[in-house]
Amino acid sequence: MNIRNYPRRDFLKKAGAAAASVTLPVWLSSCSPNNKGKTITPKKKKHIVTLSFDDGFKKSSIKTAEIYEKYNLSACINVLATGHLDSFEAPTEYLKRGGKGDFGLWNELKQRGHEIMPHGYKHANKAKMPLDEAKGLIMRCLDYFADNLDGFKPKGAIFNFPFNASTPELESWLATKVLAFRTRGNVINALPHKGQVKLTCRGFGPASSEQFVEQRIEELLSKDSGWLICCVHGLDGEGWGPMRSNFLDKLLERLSAIESVKVMPAGKALAELSLEKSTNLNYKG
Repeated sequence: MNIRNYPRRDFLKKAGAAAASVTLPVWLSSCSPNNKGKTITPKKKKHIVTLSFDDGFKKSSIKTAEIYEKYNLSACINVLATGHLDSFEAPTEYLKRGGKGDFGLWNELKQRGHEIMPHGYKHANKAKMPLDEAKGLIMRCLDYFADNLDGFKPKGAIFNFPFNASTPELESWLATKVLAFRTRGNVINALPHKGQVKLTCRGFGPASSEQFVEQRIEELLSKDSGWLICCVHGLDGEGWGPMRSNFLDKLLERLSAIESVKVMPAGKALAELSLEKSTNLNYKG
């Protein structure tokens, strides 16, 4: 798919303008005195971008990690506890589009600095089953991760709901078991802050998600601040709504050049960018 044929403005132009607005007009205005003769120091723009890669496709995850490492970034990869087993039964055709990685790979990628988080025990839609059954599957998933992923602790984990499908009752219960959870909702979240447990996102498929991602980034950059969480899947034909490796490469290159933008995984964002800790944070590095 040739994204240059889309009937829209290139978000990069707007992104560049957003970066310029941080370094020039905003900071020039800080030199203007208020009516009491004191200088006004405006807040810097802050934007977090999290591309949340689901399902744990082996080939795609390896390539995603390599691309992120090229820009000294950490990827956000959410995997199924049993996706690598011969007994795994994919509930959709899109989940069959590529082999899944195992915990040997997930431990290696985690050691390299990438974030590996749970995406369910067997990719079941928990909004369509009895509450106790849904709770049981989540606990089996967390236990499997604790046994197989080095250093994994549920209280430090983000549970990424399969199909982004949850219920209020399940969310209330899960909030006591994990650091946070990700489900369907507004694609732009508030910046990380104390007590933030529910993260919301959107995705696009089954065709390429490239245009959707670009449009959501343009939407984010039109705001003074915000945390964009896009649910994406594989690369180069794997998964639901796949993007091309080259697209991801160029996207990260461009985002890395925007002063107000920090590209990072969700768990790291919650751990390092709470509002109490972010006052003097340099969002470029």
